Amino acid sequence: MATKSTNERVVELLAGTELFGTLAADDLAACAASFREAQFAKGEMLFARGDPGTHLYLVSEGQVRLAIATSGGRELSFDIAGAGALFGEIAVMDGWPRSAEATALTRTIAYILERSDFQRLRAAHPAISDAAVSFLCRRLRDVSDKLETVALYPMEVRLARFLLTALGNREAPPGRRVPLELQFSQGELALLLGASRPKINAALGVLESAGAIGRTSDRLFCDRAKLAQIAQRDDA
Repeated sequence: MATKSTNERVVELLAGTELFGTLAADDLAACAASFREAQFAKGEMLFARGDPGTHLYLVSEGQVRLAIATSGGRELSFDIAGAGALFGEIAVMDGWPRSAEATALTRTIAYILERSDFQRLRAAHPAISDAAVSFLCRRLRDVSDKLETVALYPMEVRLARFLLTALGNREAPPGRRVPLELQFSQGELALLLGASRPKINAALGVLESAGAIGRTSDRLFCDRAKLAQIAQRDDA
């Protein structure tokens, strides 16, 4: 069985992103040809807050934590970028310094695109600029939704929504739960949801008592229907 070329792999990944996913095949192929592969070890920092925005990143394998650290040493994780995720695009678009830091949680393979190449592609393919505008508008809406969730909903509701997103389209046979290995610690989960570890642990307990999840030492077993019921609660 023939393996996919690097270019085919990049095209496949780009087609699943919000920024590039609406482009025609020719535009996608042109973009993919400008990406190059980069590998990062577990714990390696890809960039720090304030660094020049020289590249955008497309994850092929592994996980990257995106976080904001304060001068006092506090840290807030706001996303975990897994396979197929695109990040670093805002600084590449506007030319400003990085607004967050990115650290590999596992050994990671990514494809990267230089800002100069992105600018060249935008000039040669107008559809990319149109896609960028639409992408930024969606990002603004997403930020508004996330702020609403953090401000208005209990932790178990926020956690249920997070787990549903992490499950994606995965389904389990009738009467069984969907296994989910998050691949990051409870502390990382707390940072990601803007909470403390005790609050995350309490929320996990609420979901477990409701039958929405089961827990082992290394994974969760999720009842999608019960998680959805909790996620839809409006009892703020």
